[in-house]
Amino acid sequence: MTIFETLKESLTITFFVFIMMMFVDYLNVLSKGKMSQLIKGGLFRQYLITSFLGATPGCLGTFMSVSFYLRGLITFGAITGCMVSSSGDAAFVMLSMFPKEAILLFFILFILGILSAYITDKLVPFFKIVPCKECGLSIHLEDQCTYLGFKEIQENFRKISFSRFLLLLVFLGSFYSFIFLVKEGWNWERITFVFLILIAFFIVVTVPEHYLEEHIWSHIIKKHLWKTFFWIFLALFIVDSGMKLWNLENVLKTHTILVLLSAGLIGIIPDSAPHLIFVFMFAKGLIPFSVLLTSSIVQDGHGMLPLLSYSIKDSILVKLFNLAIGLAVGFIVYLLGL
Repeated sequence: MTIFETLKESLTITFFVFIMMMFVDYLNVLSKGKMSQLIKGGLFRQYLITSFLGATPGCLGTFMSVSFYLRGLITFGAITGCMVSSSGDAAFVMLSMFPKEAILLFFILFILGILSAYITDKLVPFFKIVPCKECGLSIHLEDQCTYLGFKEIQENFRKISFSRFLLLLVFLGSFYSFIFLVKEGWNWERITFVFLILIAFFIVVTVPEHYLEEHIWSHIIKKHLWKTFFWIFLALFIVDSGMKLWNLENVLKTHTILVLLSAGLIGIIPDSAPHLIFVFMFAKGLIPFSVLLTSSIVQDGHGMLPLLSYSIKDSILVKLFNLAIGLAVGFIVYLLGL
């Protein structure tokens, strides 16, 4: 992967992280905080929702869960459970190569995500972990972002601000690109991306100027987006460089236990690409299910990258829990002969 390709992928991931952050914030303010109560309504509900989002193919579910976590809506255990259940973009490859085993794996990851969330939250006081608090954007009366009327929307377009104009231009350009310029056929991922772009466009068109400037422009874009892009680009660049320097596949064929341990350690890397080694090896019958399960538990595709932009400490702690859970479960499954 060239620097240009890395930059392109980083921009794409950052773009959809931005939409998810904007969508979560919009729902929370639109409901006047009721969304917070819905998510916080019970720990099991948090575990169920975040583990389900993590188990869905791709990284969008984990991006949404990270957005929940950054707003202080879910516990440290819940975000850990989400990362345990996630297998990132590698899920699409697994579904295409061995769909039956892949669906079984996703279900197992979903159950493990719920259990891991519960266990992790029980251990949080013991390790004195301070979960993420809401990052400083409170809801005021003027923040109500109910839909504007047609006349108000007309007025906003007549005196359109630079931020609204720029955002609309970006979303319209992205929509056009995904519809007319992408050569690949339509799939679940492409449909989801187009749908998200339409949601983002609707939000920018219908929200009041105060909400657009304070929440989207000043808070999400200026405070979070540049850091998100920096960490995504840095992580992808390091991963690509490392894959070129070391032939990891040959090293991992020596012994099953070593391969299992390596699967956990490589899973720490915030990218689905290294995990594909284990996907292909499993498809060819070179490694047992326990190794694939270990790698799937520890790795979370690009899902960890947005959290890295907010808190390196929280990201490291989540990864340590994932690694411990992945190795423990993988070793038990290996002893069972799977």
